[in-house]
Amino acid sequence: MKKPFVTYQQIKKITEEYPTPFHLYDEKGIRENAARLQEAFAWNKGFKEYFAVKATPNPFLIKILREYGCGCDCSSMTELMLSEAIGIKGHDIMFSSNDTPVEEFQKAAELGAIINLDDITHVEIVEKALGGLPRTMSCRYNPGGVFKISNDIMDNPGDAKYGMTREQIAQAFRMMKEKGVEEFGIHAFLASNTVTNEYYPLLAKELFELAVELKEETGADIRFVNLSGGIGIPYRPDQEPNDIMAIGRGVQKVYQEVLAPAGMDDIAIYTELGRYMLGPYGCLVTKAINEKHTYKEYIGVDACAVNLMRPAMYGAYHHITVMGKEDWPEDHKYDITGSLCENNDKFAIDRMLPKIDMGDILVIHDTGAHGFSMGYNYNGKLRSAEVLLREDGSTQLIRRAETPRDYFATFDCFDILKDIKY
Repeated sequence: MKKPFVTYQQIKKITEEYPTPFHLYDEKGIRENAARLQEAFAWNKGFKEYFAVKATPNPFLIKILREYGCGCDCSSMTELMLSEAIGIKGHDIMFSSNDTPVEEFQKAAELGAIINLDDITHVEIVEKALGGLPRTMSCRYNPGGVFKISNDIMDNPGDAKYGMTREQIAQAFRMMKEKGVEEFGIHAFLASNTVTNEYYPLLAKELFELAVELKEETGADIRFVNLSGGIGIPYRPDQEPNDIMAIGRGVQKVYQEVLAPAGMDDIAIYTELGRYMLGPYGCLVTKAINEKHTYKEYIGVDACAVNLMRPAMYGAYHHITVMGKEDWPEDHKYDITGSLCENNDKFAIDRMLPKIDMGDILVIHDTGAHGFSMGYNYNGKLRSAEVLLREDGSTQLIRRAETPRDYFATFDCFDILKDIKY
């Protein structure tokens, strides 16, 4: 059974200060997890985690990760701007984007970020935009086909819009070398949210072998291999979590087998984890406000898909704890719904839970990544606050909830704000 990182007594006190719904984050868990990742890859002198900003773009949380040596993986102008505001610049930023506007390449270069190209056509686009290519650049690789672990299909890179073919990345390296690039990197993302210790070592083996081949073919000085993200979390209570120490050892074994014999054992390993870094250390806190008895039993809560899109968008499972009733029998079958005018606005369908009474506090687990960040304003709904549960048990508001004034702020040509009081 999944246990919340917050107790019933704590959450009662917190909800007295912050109206539901809100996202709550666990500072203690975040710090312990970041330290474990660094320990798992300490064998590699150049190791660096570039936190995937898109997962949780909150400067307070990113600054915590920064204390453990993490940089930022950015994919848009505003993510670059956020990193800059935090004080993260230079090669502490990896800019990995696709279908990229020229001005975003220019901003990345202005900050001194490592630019990771998604397509071979971007070589000339970046050269023209910047008046030359940076000294260090990277390319994103897509091997095509289907990515399998044993007999299990993990994902289908051949259908993904990201990355270059084997032939294209070799050609891109030659082009960039001719245009003055001196240091090269290889990047790939082949599967999402894998709950297996095998994924990273298998991906590493493929990229390490590619690095050896590209060095021989192009003479490129390959300085890093970026394994990107893909290490998942156990959303369901019956799933075993990944063992980051075992994953680190698996990558090290392949490193020694492939890169060391080729004289390339000085290559740095980079990661771009988002979900793994913060996913389990955030939850959505909401209250039961309505119940409906028709063809099914419905519990309406004050959160909706605006606060957590994954169940509606992907049919994703998020575990739910009815706080204060953790030991009660789960003998009631409910759909847990939000208030959007969409029938897929459901956090759970036919979920067995304890009897829920109006006013009960529900904790929806594992929303620390791709939770708040995927929020939107459909139906005029307003995005929630974000609150940090500090190690000492105190709380800190790290993003206030949106107000109607925020929602209407972009109507510059329509005088609506004059009547808005909040």
